[in-house]
Amino acid sequence: MIELAVLILSSILNVMLGLVVYIKNPKSITNRLFLVLATSFTMWSIVNYFSVHPAYFSQIVWVRLVLFFAAFLCLSMYLTFTVFPETRHITKSKHWTLAIVATLIVMALTQTSFVFKLDAKGDPSPNFAIPLFAILVVVLLGNGITRLIMKYHKAKGREKDQLRLVLVGIAGTFGLILLANFLLVVLFQYTALIPFGPAFTLIFIGSMAYAIVKHRLFDIRAATARVLAYLLSFLSVGLVYGLLVFGLSGVFNQQARLTNVQRGFYISFALITALIFPKTKNFFDRITNRFFFQDAYDPQNLIDNLNSVLARNIELDKLLKDSEQVLLDNLKCEFVVFRINETTYSPMRMIGKNKNGINNDEIAILCDRLVHHRTKVTLTDYLQKDDEVRELLIKNDVAALATLSAPVHQKTSPIGYVLFGSKKSGNTYSSTDIRMLEIIANELVIAVQNALRFEEIQNFNITLQEKVDEATKQLRRTNEKLRQLDETKDDFISMASHQLRTPLTSVKGYVSMVLDGDVGKVSVQQKKLLEQAYVSSQRMVYLIADLLNVSRLKTGKFIITPTPTNLADLVEGEIAQLKDTASARGLELLFDKPKEFPMLMLDETKIRQVVMNFSDNAIYYTPTGGHIKIELHETPSMVEFTVNDDGIGVPKSEQHHLFSKFYRAGNAKKARPDGTGLGLFMAKKVIVASGGALIFHSQEGNGSTFGFSFPKDKLKVPSTTSKTPAS
Repeated sequence: MIELAVLILSSILNVMLGLVVYIKNPKSITNRLFLVLATSFTMWSIVNYFSVHPAYFSQIVWVRLVLFFAAFLCLSMYLTFTVFPETRHITKSKHWTLAIVATLIVMALTQTSFVFKLDAKGDPSPNFAIPLFAILVVVLLGNGITRLIMKYHKAKGREKDQLRLVLVGIAGTFGLILLANFLLVVLFQYTALIPFGPAFTLIFIGSMAYAIVKHRLFDIRAATARVLAYLLSFLSVGLVYGLLVFGLSGVFNQQARLTNVQRGFYISFALITALIFPKTKNFFDRITNRFFFQDAYDPQNLIDNLNSVLARNIELDKLLKDSEQVLLDNLKCEFVVFRINETTYSPMRMIGKNKNGINNDEIAILCDRLVHHRTKVTLTDYLQKDDEVRELLIKNDVAALATLSAPVHQKTSPIGYVLFGSKKSGNTYSSTDIRMLEIIANELVIAVQNALRFEEIQNFNITLQEKVDEATKQLRRTNEKLRQLDETKDDFISMASHQLRTPLTSVKGYVSMVLDGDVGKVSVQQKKLLEQAYVSSQRMVYLIADLLNVSRLKTGKFIITPTPTNLADLVEGEIAQLKDTASARGLELLFDKPKEFPMLMLDETKIRQVVMNFSDNAIYYTPTGGHIKIELHETPSMVEFTVNDDGIGVPKSEQHHLFSKFYRAGNAKKARPDGTGLGLFMAKKVIVASGGALIFHSQEGNGSTFGFSFPKDKLKVPSTTSKTPAS
């Protein structure tokens, strides 16, 4: 019954481990083969059980199935060992093909009488082909394990840990099977452990599953060493005890014969004795320590607890208070006091108190005496009686003092000291205590230095934050002044623009009247001069309009008022005003007015300013002899206006600033010092607000293209007429 329960449990666990590994990464060739391997172990264990307890079929059938699945199991192990610990797909080699073909042949032979047959008594017995099966098993297992060992010697890091774990699992499984199924049976005729064979397979399957699935392995070397050492000790004590019992009983009482039950009892007793020996020793160690070592402690436990405190604390006061408690609990002394020296960014501080209170002034004198003292730990009892340091230590009830200093070769002053009171038991500090205090001092030095640096950074951050806050306040005050100045400037521009607009309109009107001959005939020379004055006054009107629009943008009063506009006539009128200026500068100004052009809903005044601005800029920034071509055309969906020149162009590095308020490119300032930088800014605002898009291309020294485009469907005039003849 126990044998069947072990079989069922181990089989379920093997299959579950195989499935867990497979589900973890179904695409991995190693994970797939491991599932096959775990299943093979399960099938082999099941048929092996029925070969001993035949049911449903005759025993010869089960024996042949044992060999069949044993061959398949060996093949599974060989294939798995050749790819492990790789996870990617590996191209199958000719060795795989040879191994698979050979295994299939042997598996087929195991089901015939060539490997196992029935003897004269009707019992299964090996036949002449059984060596083929044995050779296959030896070759596959030997080759697979050899490959693992070779990989182990070449591997590094995590792969080495994985391979080590698998090799230990193999040794554990086959070692226990060898012990239970062969050594104990042959030497002592002890067969009680044979049913546990399937359970032994879990050692190998479990270790390999863990090695495949786990990416960050624990310290396998240490764990393996401890497990093997314990297992070997356990088996050694049991075997030695058993051999001595059976050997001596045979020598001194040759007539006495031990039964199998007695042998099993003796072996079990030996193993139990080996198992409980360490715990028994620890139990009595604790009892004796209570009487003979009242202040005994576990050094490793002390270091572990202290390291835990140092690792989780970075604030100095908290770190020292927690360290004080750990030292008090383990060293069992009257008090522990930390004195950390003053630094540039941190004041002197003392953490911890004794009953009578340590005199800080005397401790300061003591520290001055110990500055050049290179001993890590100072014991009060070991100092000379007339030593001033000893007197100060005794006066403050200090039994031991540890210096927190960097390594000797760094030649720096100590960062502090740790003062220890007397042991509560009355005992003196032993050599073990001195070594522990040295280790503790070395651990604390690093932690205290890190905490002091952290404080320094914190103080620096606080100071920096204060400076940033002050600078921010100053910047806000400055920004407020600039905002007020900007508002004053805008108010001035608005006021000046309004004040200039009325007289300039009068000037422009009177010049126009003189040109029209309302006050008499004008000579050709006079007309030419008056036309220049008229164009300049018109330019001033546009400039004032730009200034007013900038002011309106600031106050939110900039409004686009669309009306039906003939853009072709508008462009023609503006170009007509500029032809004389272009001719005077030796420029060719071309505009081919389209015969038909659609009426568009535009703000005529503002679009006129845009057209004039683009055209005027082209004239002023194109050298003598240059050409300016103005184009207006339409497509089925768009209308476009462009001004192309071969003038000075815009430097590439300044193009992204070009449409900013009051910005002018460097070469433009040289060519025309009196510009304002408002024309292009306002042009962009007008075009975007009207639902259009800018057109701009330029290359320094090779001219520029400025313009705009509008979608026709958004600017349609609500009328049945789509085209208006250009007049």
